Amino acid sequence: MHKLLAAVILLVQLAGYGKGTDMMNTEKEKVLQVFEAMQQAMIDKDLDTLRLITSEDKTFTHMSGKKQTREEFFEEIRNGTLNYYRYEINNLQIDIADDTACLRADVTLTARVYGMSGSWTLDTRQNFRKENGSWIICN
Repeated sequence: MHKLLAAVILLVQLAGYGKGTDMMNTEKEKVLQVFEAMQQAMIDKDLDTLRLITSEDKTFTHMSGKKQTREEFFEEIRNGTLNYYRYEINNLQIDIADDTACLRADVTLTARVYGMSGSWTLDTRQNFRKENGSWIICN
């Protein structure tokens, strides 16, 4: 009887572990979806989506080191100073702890920014937090 009970407990724990792993993978997929939504919204100049998936206090740092508030960055997308055409994500890593996540990747952006056209690969680190059950991009 004790061996049967121990076997049942082990199976329940293993089943729970599997679900936890699946849940973690699902959360990582959600984080990636939000990041990809940001990339596509930059291409589409979809400022409504960008506002929905970023925190109000989010700041952006360009590869030149220039820092902008969320609204300054969005205005330059809107007015055509920043034009994004394509993105590619490589070497993706997503770490999640409770209601925070960090995405690291090499992101190649094809764009025309400040009058220069080209493709640039950026060592990207993006933070996320979960608010009301949804992941948003934050500082």
